[in-house]
Order: sequence, then structure tokens, then C-alpha cells
Amino acid sequence: MWDANVKDKKILVIGAARSGLAVAGFLSQKGALVTLTDAKPAEKLGHALAALQPYKIDYILGREPDIKPGSFDYAVISPGIPLNIPLAKKIRRARIPLTGELEVAFRYSQSPFVAITGTNGKTTTTSLTGQIFSDAGIPVFVGGNIGTPLVTEMERLTPRHVVVAEVSSFQLETIETFCPKVAVILNITPDHLDRHKTMKGYTDAKARIFENQHPDDYTVLNYDDTRVRKLAARSPGQVVFFSQKTALDRGVFVKNGIITVKTANDCINVVNTADIYIKGRHNLENSLAATAAGFCLGVSPQDLAETLKSFPGVVHRLEFVGKMNGVTYVNDSKGTNPDSTMKALEAYDQPIILIAGGKNKGSDFSKMAKLIKKKVYALILVGEAAPTIRDAVEKQGFDAIYQAADYQEVVSTAKRIARPGDVVLLSPACASWDMFTDYEERGNLFKQLVLGMK
Repeated sequence: MWDANVKDKKILVIGAARSGLAVAGFLSQKGALVTLTDAKPAEKLGHALAALQPYKIDYILGREPDIKPGSFDYAVISPGIPLNIPLAKKIRRARIPLTGELEVAFRYSQSPFVAITGTNGKTTTTSLTGQIFSDAGIPVFVGGNIGTPLVTEMERLTPRHVVVAEVSSFQLETIETFCPKVAVILNITPDHLDRHKTMKGYTDAKARIFENQHPDDYTVLNYDDTRVRKLAARSPGQVVFFSQKTALDRGVFVKNGIITVKTANDCINVVNTADIYIKGRHNLENSLAATAAGFCLGVSPQDLAETLKSFPGVVHRLEFVGKMNGVTYVNDSKGTNPDSTMKALEAYDQPIILIAGGKNKGSDFSKMAKLIKKKVYALILVGEAAPTIRDAVEKQGFDAIYQAADYQEVVSTAKRIARPGDVVLLSPACASWDMFTDYEERGNLFKQLVLGMK
């Protein structure tokens, strides 16, 4: 079990990516004797380590540290590193407590957490929820899997602040005491099965978000998602459902085109769904979840409505890039699984040129292929998963397929085949790790190449 007083404690931080760098610096500031290890040698980490120059940190790079009982007091593993790697197994055999940055941040926080997870919609819902609190005059910090490590801000936050955290199944695998005041699960569809192996394993990892809650905490669940709805029986907190389809006895739902909150004593109209700025069924789902989270912590219906009517969405999620020669270009690089890409496809009525492919996370593309046959004018494939996606769509009788070697060719191909009125949609249905550091780098390159056409 972790002790918040880490002065002179020997701590191994595994992984020199964003989370690992942040937690290494944070713990060093706390007086810990930090060792940072990464499989990559120093020359391949380059400028990443420059951020740690102000701190006294030891490095074991390009090789695995020797592990035996007493080597370290604690270990912190980055969420992108699987827990079944040999190093993690050695740490556990040596009985060295192993945790993640999410747990470390929570141990040092004075602020209540709103934690948001789900297969799709996490980033939009997290950003929207953060904006709801900010617009209502409540001090807020938005971070976690959305891009900003939580430990970077824990020291400055007060009990008046609210931490709105996007949390992934990877982060939840290593929690111990993490207990959000509001836990939100948006949806659970097949994803990351290369790591979690089964849907049960993936679902159980997501469900850890509420496992430490108390009876006065809130668990916000999607009533329309059967897998999520069933988790209500496992929550020790107060379950608040949200639904697009069902008028609930209690919860947040759509009635007569209006987002409605129903409590034991009241039924409150919040906003007409037509007035919500971000469009699409998936964004209505996100808006309902954010409404529930805000309402649980006392945000007024008026403040909820104002934000819902003005929030513009997030970068890399159905982001409008530009319109050239009558063709609309959209960046949905955060669409990293088939379900997410299907939601993107359903957001448009115009003919679509879809750009897909990348690193497959164990996904089945057959359902997506059926929607491609229905909605897509042409498909441009790129990356490792291109042959798998091609096979799935060809089985549906779809043959308007173009292959690209890189994103320069992707954009030049799209420009060549697009007609006025088309939507060129980057929504890869895959992770970016075969060609990029993350989905942000992928999306930024796409935007750069599209805008360069001008």
C-alpha cells in the first residue's frame, strides 16, 4: 500500500512517455529517490527527457532494471505498458507495490473527482463536463487520458476545485483507492481486446471506476447500453441513469425533444436537443452524461443549458478542417475503433470518402464494413490494418478501395477523387501506433496536409 510521504523512498517509474515523465518529476519534487526506466535508449527519447533536467532522477534506459525484494519501495507503470510484461511480473514477485499515475494523483488530491470512461465519447464528454463547471463559476481542472497528466496540477488545487478526468481501462487496471465523487461510464463496445483479451476483461476494467465509491457518491450509467446498464447492480454508489430512448423513472433522458432531469421530487426541463451546439446521436449521448454529472454536483439547469448551447466540441473529434472546391474535410483521428468510426459515418448525409487504417487493437470490422457499403463513396486505406479492413469490406461487395502508403498519398488521393459536395473523413477505426506517436500527431499531420492544398 502506498504512503503519501515518499521522501527518501526508492520509486521506479516505468515508461518515459507523457504520464511517466510527469509522475517522475512530481515524485522527485516530493523527495522520492526516483529511477526512470524505458526500453528505449536515451538517444531515442531525445527531447522528452529534457523536461526532467531540473530534477534529481536516475535513469535505466535501453535495458531492464534488476529487480529483487527491496530494490524499490514502490513502482509506477505508465498506462500504455501492459501489466503482463516480464518487468511487471518481476516487480510483483518481489512484492513491490505497483500502481499508476491516476492512483498517485488521487492520493495527493484535495478535490472531488468526476471520472469519465467508456469506449467512445470520453474526450468530448470530459471536455464538455469541464466546460459546464467552468461556465457555472466552479474552479475546475480537466486532465487525465485527455492529454494532461493529473499529477501536474494536484498540488495547486483546493477542495473547491473539481477534477474532471478522462480515464481509460488501462489507467483503471492499476488503481487501489481511487474513488471519484461521480463516476461516468458512457458505453462499452469491443476495443483493446489485444490487451484485455475478452469483453469480460475489458468490462471489468471499466467497472473499476466505481469499485471504491461510497453510498453518497454517484455512478452515472448509460441505460441504452445493455452491458453498461447491468453494471448498476455492482455499484456501491447512487446510480443515475441517462437515456436517449427511455423516459426513466429517475435520471436524465430525452422527452418530447427536451433533455429532462427527473428526481424523486421534481421533473426539470434543461434544454431542447435541437439547441445543443454539437450535433449527432453520439453527441446527444455525451450531452446527457455531462448533464447528469453536472447536476449531481449541483450545477443549475440554466447553467447546464447555456453550456450545452455553446460548447463547440473538441480537436480530433469530427473536427472541421476546411472546405476546398466544394469538398469538406473532417478530422476524426480520435476515431480509434470501429464503433467510433461508425458513429462518425452516421453523422453525415453527404457522400463520404473515408480514410481508415492503422494499428488494429483486436477489432472486428465486419459491422463497420456493412455501414461503409451503405454510406461511403470511396475508401482510402493506410497502415497495418489495411488488408484486414479491405477483406471485411470486399466481403460486403464494396470495391471502391484505394491504397495509400502514407498520409501524403492519402490526402493527394482524396483530392483527386473527391467531388463537390463530398465529405473527406479521416476516421481510422484503428490506433495510430503503427505510424505515429498518438492520434493527435496523426490528426495534426492530416490537417497540415489538407490546409497545405490551399
